[in-house]
Amino acid sequence: MSSDGIKRAYSPDPSTGDVEKSNADYAVHNGASSGGSGGEHVHIRGLETDPETSLHRGLRARHITMIAIGGAIGTGLIIGTGKALAQAGPGSVFIAYALIGSVVFIVMTALGEMAAWLPLSAGFTGYASRFCDPSLGFALGWTYWCKYIVITPNQLTAAALVIQFWVDRETVNPGVFIAIFLVLICLINYFGIKFFGEFEFWLSSFKVITIIGLIILSLVLALGGGPDHDRKGFRYWHDPGAFLPYIMEGSAGRFLGFWSTIVAVTFSFLGTELVAVTFSECVAPRKTIPRAIKMTFFRIFFFYVLSVLLLGMIVKSNSKGLAFAANHAPTGASASPFVVAITDAGINILPHIINACILVFVFSASNSDLYIASRTLYGLASDGDAPAIFKRTDKRGVPIYALALSACFTLLAFMNVSDDSKVVFGYFVNLTTSFGILSWISILTAHIWFLRGRRAQNISNDVMPYAAPLGLYGSICALALCIIITLTKNFTVFVTSLTGRFDYQNFITGYLGIPVYLALIFGHKLVTRSRGVRPHEADFYSGKDIIDREEQEFLAAEKAKREAETGKGRWFYRTFVAWLF
Repeated sequence: MSSDGIKRAYSPDPSTGDVEKSNADYAVHNGASSGGSGGEHVHIRGLETDPETSLHRGLRARHITMIAIGGAIGTGLIIGTGKALAQAGPGSVFIAYALIGSVVFIVMTALGEMAAWLPLSAGFTGYASRFCDPSLGFALGWTYWCKYIVITPNQLTAAALVIQFWVDRETVNPGVFIAIFLVLICLINYFGIKFFGEFEFWLSSFKVITIIGLIILSLVLALGGGPDHDRKGFRYWHDPGAFLPYIMEGSAGRFLGFWSTIVAVTFSFLGTELVAVTFSECVAPRKTIPRAIKMTFFRIFFFYVLSVLLLGMIVKSNSKGLAFAANHAPTGASASPFVVAITDAGINILPHIINACILVFVFSASNSDLYIASRTLYGLASDGDAPAIFKRTDKRGVPIYALALSACFTLLAFMNVSDDSKVVFGYFVNLTTSFGILSWISILTAHIWFLRGRRAQNISNDVMPYAAPLGLYGSICALALCIIITLTKNFTVFVTSLTGRFDYQNFITGYLGIPVYLALIFGHKLVTRSRGVRPHEADFYSGKDIIDREEQEFLAAEKAKREAETGKGRWFYRTFVAWLF
């Protein structure tokens, strides 16, 4: 159904008298101007249609799905799980991954509902501005961009450290590898969305194969199929125990151990939402986005929850190798709890293979992080919150100026070559990672206001391309938990029994993100005099007809192409392979 057909289907809101007029007024107020039919360009805030500022829709369903899967698989699972396991025990880790995985699922379904209805060029910052408050979109966009211009060089540093598993820093300075990886990710992003999408598709496929291999290997070791033929089962859940005390003894210590795991697991999931930034560059978003979002539950359950369940079965939480990995190795295979389990089982060659896999993981992360940084800055410019030059694109649809500025900040990676700069850079990372959980809070808030607007304007689930299964109450519960985690994520700085003094440095870097985020919101309100979007004024339709028309044209072309390929050997692919993507 066209957007015009949808709008005519609803009666006017009693508070405004005319839904269409209210939406039109809001669109004009926020930078939309009418355009003619045919080839004329329609200027709508957050949705670019001009060739000089528009992104290209070069990502197909298989690209979006695999990027979504790849975004959900990172070094937090392969490496970071070891510290959590040693600190709190397998039971705490398992429950934490299941609980936070549920929050991630709600965040992704909330994003999916908004993006499937209207995939904005501005990304999820556009949804915050359009459906909730322009100041919220402003704060979300800039903090999210700050996060990724710091996380990207951090990933480049991690890649250089992974290589030190084979080549020590005395032989080759890590700055050499940082420079090589930096040039590569800039080139991959420069060559356009089709090249980037294809490259990330194969990198994500490799990551999926790696995780599946580790899950199968873990199951084999748990059942006694390793060289030691030791059938472990759930032995380690009894000795040394499923829930370990942290900081203090007793039930309070076990709860603190569990909560420290909640915090660690939350940050291992951060970045899962990045696939939403790619939605503005995907073909057939009404079809592609729901498919990618619906797979989120299975990705979380299979890749995360099942992995940590099996990991808790094959490695002791008090293992000497695990304690060393958690306390001494920042990255690489030697820090992975899977490698500890493999080594304990007597398998010698796999650590080198896993280290190579971790290198691919980190390189893929740095590549996609630079992409997210450039598209976030582009989205800010598209939404009117950054200089307009950053929304200009080249002939491949690459926001070249946004990419160039974001790439300049990756040079921060060279700070890690010098020992006296590592501490400062570590503070940057601690500060910006808090922006990740604040982005979830912003997305959930925008979705709550989106649902309020739908209710006020009588937009039912029947006309939605995708509706979040847990609806309003799911977003409210997830929002409450995210706020609690944000306020308690550095709770250890308040426990003086650890060091005998207040850790003011980690307190500042751990919590400074909150006042920065709030200052951006209220500072924007003070300067622009913006106000929150009232439910009956939320603009659900400006630009929707453009997206509908593009999708209908694409699907018609795809249908004709499939009919032309009938009987040409595509049956096997469509029947047995295509559903995976």
